[in-house]
Amino acid sequence: MAVLQMQRISICALKKDRKAILEKVQHMGVMEINHVLEEDEDFRRMDTAGDRLDFEKAASSADQALDVLEKYVPEKQSLLSALEGKKLIAGREYQDVSERKAALLHTVNRILSLNKETAEQRAEILKMENSIESLTPWLSLKVPMNYEGTVYTSMLIGTMPLASLEEIYQIIAEDVPEIDGADVNIIYSDQNTVYLIVFCLKRDMAKLEQVLRGRGFARPSLVCEKAPVQMKKELEERISKHNSRIKEIEQEICSYEKERDAIRILADYYRIRAEKYEVLGQLPQSERTFIISGYITEKDAGRLEKCLSDRFECVIDIEELKEDEEPPVILKNNPFSASMEGIVESFGLPQKGEFDPTTIMSFFYVFFFGMMLSDAAYGAIVAVVCFVLFKKFPRMSNGMKKSIKLFMYCGISTLVWGILFGGYFGNIVDIVSEKFFGTTVTVPALWFIPLNDPMKLLVYSMLFGIIHLFVGLGIKGYMCLKDGKVMDFFCDVVLWFLLLSGLILMLIPSDIFASIAQTQIVFPAALNTLARVFAIAGAVGIILMSGRSSKNPGLRIALGAYDLYNITGWLSDVLSYSRLLALGLATGVIASVINQMGSMLPNNIFGVIGFIVIFIVGHSMNLAINLLGAYVHTNRLQFVEFFGKFYEGGGRPFQPFHPETKYVDIKEETLS
Repeated sequence: MAVLQMQRISICALKKDRKAILEKVQHMGVMEINHVLEEDEDFRRMDTAGDRLDFEKAASSADQALDVLEKYVPEKQSLLSALEGKKLIAGREYQDVSERKAALLHTVNRILSLNKETAEQRAEILKMENSIESLTPWLSLKVPMNYEGTVYTSMLIGTMPLASLEEIYQIIAEDVPEIDGADVNIIYSDQNTVYLIVFCLKRDMAKLEQVLRGRGFARPSLVCEKAPVQMKKELEERISKHNSRIKEIEQEICSYEKERDAIRILADYYRIRAEKYEVLGQLPQSERTFIISGYITEKDAGRLEKCLSDRFECVIDIEELKEDEEPPVILKNNPFSASMEGIVESFGLPQKGEFDPTTIMSFFYVFFFGMMLSDAAYGAIVAVVCFVLFKKFPRMSNGMKKSIKLFMYCGISTLVWGILFGGYFGNIVDIVSEKFFGTTVTVPALWFIPLNDPMKLLVYSMLFGIIHLFVGLGIKGYMCLKDGKVMDFFCDVVLWFLLLSGLILMLIPSDIFASIAQTQIVFPAALNTLARVFAIAGAVGIILMSGRSSKNPGLRIALGAYDLYNITGWLSDVLSYSRLLALGLATGVIASVINQMGSMLPNNIFGVIGFIVIFIVGHSMNLAINLLGAYVHTNRLQFVEFFGKFYEGGGRPFQPFHPETKYVDIKEETLS
């Protein structure tokens, strides 16, 4: 339940040790680079943009080569491969790849070149297939399509809208009656077009073509110098050669499959180098020295200082942060609460001096989540599945690991609430025992069954909500006292506690509460009087003190009255916890409906099979839907109702300089 204390660290060392120091700092991953020293005539920054872009380009090429290999030689992966995390390799293996990086980069470029050639070959094939398709109507033509005719005659070849020979001859006779001896042949036709050749005297060709064009005639887009049949054969032979080349390329690409792991390491090698050169370009450097400055946690500062001082000649300065300095934030919580840090981060990390709500929130989060899902069988399934995944995939990413642990704890909470409410796949025990065994067996609830007593659950939901909100208000009071704001603590926390406590104590013995809780509670007269005193004192105090920043008495009262109106916001917040009732009932009701649907089938082998199918499909969907609902609404109760009382967030996450790899993690400390 803490934000780790940050310090500023500055390292001044000799230029000859720059590479080794950067690699050490990068591998330890405990320092965020943040320079405060500007360039001057003594300290300047290197231009490393070109080298960094080269490294990034090499890493990108390796990634693309891996995509090509995956296309031609797919790796067998399980459905849960996303949980496996990065492969852990020995430092020696990483060193080997760095030593033969030139050869591996040549392999990468060769793979990309082959893949590009494959694309070109396929484009050529597609082009030739289109040509063959264009030639198909002309295959019965025995002469080249560009045949010029004899000494006195010419051949005109092309297409026209669908027409018969008689119609074409009629067009010629009507439009160019002076032409004598034109010979028209239709060699192919489809639904909309005729493909024809026309022989005529050379002197008549231009006029004949002009007339036919007026009726939609067009020359073919593809004109070959050989007979269409011969041209088609040549194109098919060329396609065959291209396909053979593609097979050769594919075989060569597949032969590089054995280098897949090395290429992955190569990609990460260049990625690490790019990060290193990005930082190198930020370092102020003189002729013989350089400076690294940034943030580090207090617990890691001594370790980094000792590690560098023992190996290098350097001066290390560690100092406390300035008052106006806004450092990055890193949270540190117990193993249980650490799994909820992602929830806080999604809302916003604490600002400087702000309270880390993770630990307190984590207990409420698990408590409310289990209450919303509230089925012991569902909880057991979620907890067991998450536990198995957690153990089976120990190298999953840190964020995924936290999420799995979060749902495991929520599953355990759901199991407990399910036992308290007597929910086991809804009322499956009752249904199965009655339908298949003729005797109704009921597993009793350890507390009560919400479907039988929903108002009781509503009352407890409101009670848990009030506790949740009061804790949030109490944290606000703690923060006021911690910052020495005693007046703010009294006016903004104590007075609200008095008002709210008084109103609650006045509500409990009322008829309204009795109708909801189905029970009448009677307080002693003294307690009733005390409740009124609390409520009046709190209300009057809020009206008088909430606008204390204003010296104008009228405006001060107006601001106080406006702040008192916020009591409606508290009422709205308390009513929001009715979602604990709604989600809890939804799970049980839907589960019971699914069971009832299955029980309507006949009591025979087909009915049993149908019951099992309905049971599996129905409860799987119910679990998925209500699991999502519980997650969303539990987050809402934390973000809106709880955090709204004391927490703002907006802190910047700690981003240490470390090897940001994509495929592998390296065991050894020394990276080249």
